[in-house]
Amino acid sequence: MTRLGDLERAVMDVLWDVVPGTSDGVTVREVADALDGRELAYTTVMTVLDRLAGKGMVQREREGRAWRYRPAASREAHIAQLMLDALDLGGSRDAALVRFARSVTGTEAEVLRAALGSEAGLSSADTATGGADALTDRVDRPVGRRPAGEAAER
Repeated sequence: MTRLGDLERAVMDVLWDVVPGTSDGVTVREVADALDGRELAYTTVMTVLDRLAGKGMVQREREGRAWRYRPAASREAHIAQLMLDALDLGGSRDAALVRFARSVTGTEAEVLRAALGSEAGLSSADTATGGADALTDRVDRPVGRRPAGEAAER
């Protein structure tokens, strides 16, 4: 996934904040008006939106002589993809994930535990009473090593 420049990010922020998922999108003029503090020419905003469409970041549909734009994915999906792309930069994905897991706040760790518990089919009660501890143990344990007597996971 391509990283966004400052102006591209500002335009995407407008789309993510203004365009609900069910909307038909916004016009170049509407985006330019939402970026009112930046004093950008209409053609500059049009060029940025055209480039974002070329990168697959926005979808556009013709409406008369104008285009209507909307994000191709949610902000959260974009950020998640950036994180996955960062893991692919090289080195050990496992080491990077462990380092990340150890750097998050307690609240963020709870969100991750709940999401992992949901993926693993654990109920919220399991997560609150120890189901998530198994996930934490997997992160804290060096990759490829199991405590003595523990069976291999399938």
